[in-house]
Amino acid sequence: MKTRILRYLKNVFGTIGVLLLAGITLLVSVNGSINYGDNPLKIKMEKEGPYVFYKNDSVLNVNYVTGSRDEGYHTQQTEHSTQDHVLTSVHFPLDDTTFSFPLKSDFKTPATTYDDGQPILAISDIESGYKTFRDFLINSKVIDQNLNWTFGKGHLVLVGDFVDRGFSTTQVLWFIYKLEQEAEKHGGNVHFILGNHELYNLQGNYKSASYKYYGVAAILGKQHHDLYGEDSFIGRWMTSKNTVERINGYLFAHGGIHPDFANYDITLNDLNHMNRDNYRKPYYKWTKETAEELVISARKGVSWYRGYFREDLSQAEVEKGLDKFDAKAVIVGHTIQRKVKKLYDGKVFAIDVKHPKDYEKNWPNKSSEGLLIEGDTHYRVFDNGEKEVL
Repeated sequence: MKTRILRYLKNVFGTIGVLLLAGITLLVSVNGSINYGDNPLKIKMEKEGPYVFYKNDSVLNVNYVTGSRDEGYHTQQTEHSTQDHVLTSVHFPLDDTTFSFPLKSDFKTPATTYDDGQPILAISDIESGYKTFRDFLINSKVIDQNLNWTFGKGHLVLVGDFVDRGFSTTQVLWFIYKLEQEAEKHGGNVHFILGNHELYNLQGNYKSASYKYYGVAAILGKQHHDLYGEDSFIGRWMTSKNTVERINGYLFAHGGIHPDFANYDITLNDLNHMNRDNYRKPYYKWTKETAEELVISARKGVSWYRGYFREDLSQAEVEKGLDKFDAKAVIVGHTIQRKVKKLYDGKVFAIDVKHPKDYEKNWPNKSSEGLLIEGDTHYRVFDNGEKEVL
């Protein structure tokens, strides 16, 4: 009897072991992870903000949210002229740090093309991970420990989807805003290329946003879509950005360049202009494809395209789209990869990796990566600052 019980238990645990091994293998094969712990600081409201809105074209309201579910919440609001030098700060609860910057309302649309031979560091799909983003830039020597710009005249390219799916969206967006000002002082550039999730929020689609921001909006007496609406400072700033840029011969687009672009008489400037005209208009397919339909399409558009990974494209088809815009290669995010890598004989660089989350513990642990371009050499950059030639 004892032998039969032992044999039974051996079979049960053997089966469990096989299933567990199969589950782990599947998890690793799809680049997944298991969340086994959340830090409660993710919803802490200690001077959460700022949330800045235009009262009119000459007056800004700067709002912070403080409090807790048990104690109740309150807001702090100050009013300023858009012409004032308003020094504003952002608090990050996880490590109790703060960074500051002045608000400047004169948003300028960035250039579409740059050609100066300076180094380029690109990263994408941070998805509201402020600590991950900040520490990667520190270790990559783009900024120092005090968040001061140290990348000289270099180009930091943010290839979309820096919002949603996390609890540090506000910190990330203001950090980018601060970095732009820091870079400009030194002759450098921060390029915030909008991805489909930035477009989601501009269009009032907040299905991927953290529930934290539903609460923030309610406490402010607003709806979630108001956080990036027409009267939102950060929303207006975002609508000034491009969805594609060419830097030293390389195209940067969140999704990519569909080969069909070669069939239209369209420039990169035209492409950005068409996208900006539609930033706040949810996409629905038209009955007839036009250049504008192609640009904003949720399947073929530059912020949405996944064809490099999900279609059987030939080398000639990939190069057809690049040749249209006189580009050496295209750098894209949007479609997650195990690591930063080059495809199609170096004509496509895929840089969307699964970054760590600020307030979550996951197994297997994830680590950030980016792409460094120096001249004609391309490096896979790791989160500790080390790099390897691709």
